[in-house]
Amino acid sequence: MAVKKEKEKDPGEAIIKLVEELHEARKIPRETIFKGIESAIQVATERHFGVEEGVFVNIDQSTGHIIARHGETELDPITLGRIAAQSAKQMIIQKIREAESDTVFNEYAGKKGELVVGQVTRVDAGTAIVSLGKSEALLPRSEQIPGESHHVGERVKAVILDVRKQGHRVKIVLSRCHPDFVRALFEEEIPEIDERIIDIRAVAREAGYRSKVAVTSIDLKVDCVGACVGVRGSRIKNVIEELNGERIDIVRWNDALQVLIPNALQPAQISEVFTYPRLGRAIVLVTDDQLSLAIGRRGQNVRLASKLVGWDIEIMTHDELAEALERAERWFGQLPHASPELTGALIEEGFLSYNDLTCTDAQGLAEFSGLPEAQSDEVVMYAEEYSDVMEESVEEERRQAEEAAEHARIEADTAAAEAAARGESTLTDEHNQPVEGAEVETSNESTDEANSPTIVVSSEHEAPTGSPAVESEQSTEGALFKLTDQAFVALESANVPEAVLLKLNPLKNKELSPEELVGEISQVLNTDEADQFLDIILSHAQE
Repeated sequence: MAVKKEKEKDPGEAIIKLVEELHEARKIPRETIFKGIESAIQVATERHFGVEEGVFVNIDQSTGHIIARHGETELDPITLGRIAAQSAKQMIIQKIREAESDTVFNEYAGKKGELVVGQVTRVDAGTAIVSLGKSEALLPRSEQIPGESHHVGERVKAVILDVRKQGHRVKIVLSRCHPDFVRALFEEEIPEIDERIIDIRAVAREAGYRSKVAVTSIDLKVDCVGACVGVRGSRIKNVIEELNGERIDIVRWNDALQVLIPNALQPAQISEVFTYPRLGRAIVLVTDDQLSLAIGRRGQNVRLASKLVGWDIEIMTHDELAEALERAERWFGQLPHASPELTGALIEEGFLSYNDLTCTDAQGLAEFSGLPEAQSDEVVMYAEEYSDVMEESVEEERRQAEEAAEHARIEADTAAAEAAARGESTLTDEHNQPVEGAEVETSNESTDEANSPTIVVSSEHEAPTGSPAVESEQSTEGALFKLTDQAFVALESANVPEAVLLKLNPLKNKELSPEELVGEISQVLNTDEADQFLDIILSHAQE
């Protein structure tokens, strides 16, 4: 009984102990906890007396003693303790949770874009739940690198993408797809970036496939690209491994677009760059043999370069630009108030279609065209009305040109096949008897690989016993062949499926004899793929 009386005489110790435990365990400020308890007891006391105001509650933060008044009447500790115990418990818990939520939110809200390391605690429908110490975060399927999967107990790196409150809880969303993840990995692996000797100016990314990172050096003695790559690629290798083999292009930044855009489009060789600030567009001229390389697989190279420099980049050959200018002159001649001066002014500013004109307004057009604003408005309205008509006409012209080119290609292939058939010689043995099983294959060379030697093999990939060796006009004996980057571009242009190209990727730039190359290709492709694509793949191999 004496112990009980002693505890009743000093109820503040329990409050002080509770505050200290919450402060140490959950890192909530003591002041916040005391205010939460005071607020909870006040609400519970008002409910007890059936009033909405007139109750004052204060806790001595040094002793934990509660002082409460209802009007002018001070409540005795026994009544106050009963009210607090019976009515304020849930309120206190709620206030503490709110304070804890605020603490977590304030801690992580300022860390958006920063790299964190956590451990996967569970995986639910593809979403990984990651422990960040005393907080949990979500790594949604949509923010994971395509093709990767995570398992319980795995340590993962990611950047904080979003932090938001949901009721009394804080939702932390992580990402491994965001460009900031690549930026954070560079900062982690390359000390010069952390030391501000090298600066990352821009990052463009298509997660799981390819990224472009533009860097510049503040210290002229430091090569920014070389420092990012490291000795024998040691630094960039670690980044690529974390990104599951994603290709990374390190681009040297330059404030001049005439230099930056060619850098961003590497490895393609650029002939000329025209910039049009009013439209935020750059027209890049390339030769025919560099067109596919500049555009990239499914437009990936030019798309990433556009994101990197912040301009709309359009790749053209010299012939395509001439066609676009001729088309623009023809269509701009139909505009209201058309004149050679207006057409020249539009083309000089980079406008090549009615769609381009819809990107400006009457005031903007009047600034450089010399037309009054009212007439400029008529021009813009006309362009908006007939932009679809022009686009349909352009598409029809393009379709007809493609059909004509396809027809010409078919005729050329047919003529080449007939010529090959007329010039084919029958293989014979010593007695001029045909040798069974021997077969000569000819390659259908693409324009990009017109100078590539032909690899000739028998139908069984080796000459039958007792028969003479089958040779092409240029003997391949002792020669080594490989599938280069240009070969892959040409194969893609020849409509070889991406799934087949991915299987061939381990053979890229691998020097092999004709027989070894055939064997390697046969191993990575299934029977149907080998039957369908073996000949065209071999025809693009380079000596």
